[in-house]
Amino acid sequence: MNTIGSAVRLTLFGASHDSRIGCVIDGIPAGVLVDTNRIEADLALRKPAPGIGTPRVEADAPEISGVVNGHTTGAPLVITFANTNTKSSDYEELRRIPRPGHADYPAVCKYGVDHDIRGGGMFSGRMTTPLVAAGAVARGMLDPLGITVGSYVSRIGRVADTAEYEPATLAASRTNPLRAMSEELEALMREEILAAKADGDSVGGVVRCMATNLPVGLGEPFFDTLDGEVAKAVFAIPGVKGVMFGSGFAAAAVRGSENNDFYRMKDDVVQTLTNHAGGVLGGMASGQTLDFSVAFKPTPSIAQTQQTVNLEERSDAELSVHGRHDPCIANRGAIVVEAMTALVIADLLIRGGYYG
Repeated sequence: MNTIGSAVRLTLFGASHDSRIGCVIDGIPAGVLVDTNRIEADLALRKPAPGIGTPRVEADAPEISGVVNGHTTGAPLVITFANTNTKSSDYEELRRIPRPGHADYPAVCKYGVDHDIRGGGMFSGRMTTPLVAAGAVARGMLDPLGITVGSYVSRIGRVADTAEYEPATLAASRTNPLRAMSEELEALMREEILAAKADGDSVGGVVRCMATNLPVGLGEPFFDTLDGEVAKAVFAIPGVKGVMFGSGFAAAAVRGSENNDFYRMKDDVVQTLTNHAGGVLGGMASGQTLDFSVAFKPTPSIAQTQQTVNLEERSDAELSVHGRHDPCIANRGAIVVEAMTALVIADLLIRGGYYG
């Protein structure tokens, strides 16, 4: 299905080379501020990094309905974008020769000859454009409650940022095209990407995301938990292969005395000395920062010759992918992770009775 959410529902429509793509957002209460400057700023963070990313650049000028005098009306919002910079001819041979690592083969098996292969169709990263816009709208619900969502790129290829940061400092990454937390790391990550690109290859990366000031208890156990809903939403982002909350798998290698986040009172507020749980206990917000990491795989469309098959001839084949593609998508994915997180939080706020 192309719809996610319960109280706040997002429906995605269109495909990479359709005339338009967009989304419908239903359930946003009336009176929520829709900040067009924020939408444009977030969309700019999704654009390819200069000198590194795909040459395909779209205007990404949103057309929004359901807003009057800058505020929601209670009616569904519709946000659309025109696709104007497409080269569908680059994809014709992929109908019979699927790209390794892409959705081409399972999509052909599922949808048959009518599957839209152009630009990856509905499986393209292009579809994250309306997701980012929807997330910016959802943030309008979070602002009055003091809830913030931020992220940065903590790894690209072999270059890792192992430092710890306060959530309030993450906005610094918005000034760097690769979403690194410093100019030094930005330069190293750029070198890593360009080296792979020069080899006709690509690299993956990791995005770390944090959300603050969530009401304790946010989440709907047993099956609609905070971490479960966030993971589901984030896994919908093309290229995501892993989500880890707090210490994640590292918790399996330590004892409970090391992994437990001990409680203390500070200014009559329950706090913890650590945050190994990533701000989630029992599927509910624990009162600490929601802290999770998202792994993006290396872009599968690469210039190197790869082994594949010819579906028409039922034979082995080789493929070198041409066209316009990013050698790394993690930096562009960071704002998409933020957007999906904001949408999930907005949905759970209404469901849990924390909003309005």
